[in-house]
Amino acid sequence: MSIFDFFKKDKNSVKPVEPEKGLEKTKESFFGKLSKALAGKSTIDASFLDELEEILVSSDVGINTTIKIIERVEERVKRDKYVNSNELHLLLRDEISLLLTENKKTPDVDFDLNGVSKPYVLMVVGVNGVGKTTTIGKLANQFKQHGKKVLLAAGDTFRAGAVDQLTIWSQRVNCDIISHGMNTDPSAVAFDAITKAKNENYDIVIIDTAGRLHNKVNLMNELSKIKRVMSKVIETAPNDVMLVLDASTGQNAFEQAKHFTAATEVSSLALTKLDGTAKGGVVIGVSDQFKIPVRYIGVGEGINDIKLFKPVEFVNSLFEV
Repeated sequence: MSIFDFFKKDKNSVKPVEPEKGLEKTKESFFGKLSKALAGKSTIDASFLDELEEILVSSDVGINTTIKIIERVEERVKRDKYVNSNELHLLLRDEISLLLTENKKTPDVDFDLNGVSKPYVLMVVGVNGVGKTTTIGKLANQFKQHGKKVLLAAGDTFRAGAVDQLTIWSQRVNCDIISHGMNTDPSAVAFDAITKAKNENYDIVIIDTAGRLHNKVNLMNELSKIKRVMSKVIETAPNDVMLVLDASTGQNAFEQAKHFTAATEVSSLALTKLDGTAKGGVVIGVSDQFKIPVRYIGVGEGINDIKLFKPVEFVNSLFEV
């Protein structure tokens, strides 16, 4: 089955996946290892902290964030003097939740677009293969379900099939699209999309961009040009530059984040394919290391399987028995 056949499938053919279910593999790996390490423990000692460190690293939380969590646990244990295994679950849950919520420098933007100027301009970046265009389609569907007028912009004009893929999503979701075809100037696509959105009272415009891992200078110049052109129409555009990362790639997601944050000012993250991996800890590590809030998570293949990321709910689901 080709990629185009997949997008033409009936949108109800794949049942929506709840976030908790979509995180099953990560939960089974993380919580299972943690429970095993805690078995028979009545105090938190150096050997347990070593095991905890190994569990966090193997869950792709990342070395730096793992060290930070271990240090927080040690401080809490010193302060509280005694912590049993049940209390440790709560302690870990609280500290990881705090790490994630501390990175929310920008206000949450829900699918109702409450409290934001319109048209809200979302520019999406990320390498090829992470699910960038699919994420755009799923987001468009969510905004449409909330009664919003949505416009897509086919700004990935370099990858073969990218424009067609986004066009199919626009038809599937029943929203408008601006496209100039392949091998055209992505800045011109963005300019026309922003102009149309402003003049025709759209609630949100979502702009796809090229996902090539070319050198940092070229990437920076290209993204800067798109942003500069958009700001000529709406001074504050884009409102959000969202980096899409594939959670199943684990540590490679850190490298991608490093590349794009060096090239442009990324203001939010979307993590895809969480349902198919035990590496969900990357959500914690990437958000902490780059101080960028995670806004959306992909938890399945269905059109509805993208969710607003809620840090406390996410962490709670990892620690649920």
